[in-house]
Amino acid sequence: MNDREQVLTAAAELVAAFARNDRDAYFGAFTADASFVFHTLPQSLLSRAAYQAVWDRWRDEDDFEVLSCTSSNAFVSLQGDVAVFIHDVATELRLQGELHFSQERETIVFRQEQQGLWLACHEHLSAMPEGLPIP
Repeated sequence: MNDREQVLTAAAELVAAFARNDRDAYFGAFTADASFVFHTLPQSLLSRAAYQAVWDRWRDEDDFEVLSCTSSNAFVSLQGDVAVFIHDVATELRLQGELHFSQERETIVFRQEQQGLWLACHEHLSAMPEGLPIP
């Protein structure tokens, strides 16, 4: 499998883990020093542990649960041992007993580790511009 295929596989596994609420597999797809920028939060999260703490608080306080997550329009740009993965993402989740659906655009930066694995080291989630058709 070439590097592009490996990045696409790593991205698909990350999205699938998120979609099934598999906390360990989802966070295991990120490096410990990963950073996260979400349009839904007032501040950036500058480590995997920081995001895990927010995730756990959402689950404990807001009854957070991902119901589905679908990736489309994937694009990979390889830059040596770094890859930029861009896609559109449709997510349905439950928060405080209410269903929420979002259409977002996401960039995930992957870094190839010494053992050859591609792990995510940065994630940036943006709201999809209004008025665009839902794929």
